[in-house]
Amino acid sequence: MKLEGSCHCGKVSFTLESAHPYPFNVCYCSICRKTAGGGGYAINLGGVANSLSVSGEADISVYRATLDDSDGNPELSPCERRFCSACGSALWVWDPRWPELIHPFASAIDTPLPRAPERTHLMQAYKPAWVDAKRTESDQDFDEYPQESIADWHQRLKLPD
Repeated sequence: MKLEGSCHCGKVSFTLESAHPYPFNVCYCSICRKTAGGGGYAINLGGVANSLSVSGEADISVYRATLDDSDGNPELSPCERRFCSACGSALWVWDPRWPELIHPFASAIDTPLPRAPERTHLMQAYKPAWVDAKRTESDQDFDEYPQESIADWHQRLKLPD
């Protein structure tokens, strides 16, 4: 499915192909929550990195979070979060450990997206008490990351590409 996205002010727009366009991954980590989560969470999609086409690239900034390593020492995350430097809209995440993938934020997508039959609520160990996880009976909950990938989730539910 071809996805079209943009920032709020319109200075940045982008397109990419996605075999996994269902907005199902609800992330409550502090990074997603604070950089993209108006509801206390962010929803990410999966896209093909080499299909990404961007207009307004000069208006994009990159944020890399500092995390604590296993010894409690600060370490720069390899994940690169792209956002519009004019209006602050979160656009997508790219991680060099999986260079073939782009994870656009569902909030930046202008293309009508299919409704997910269930959601995966991840990083719930970091969800603040004021955030209500709006869930259905079929939703899955994880304190950290699930073992199931975005591709595996789509395949398990037999969702079309």
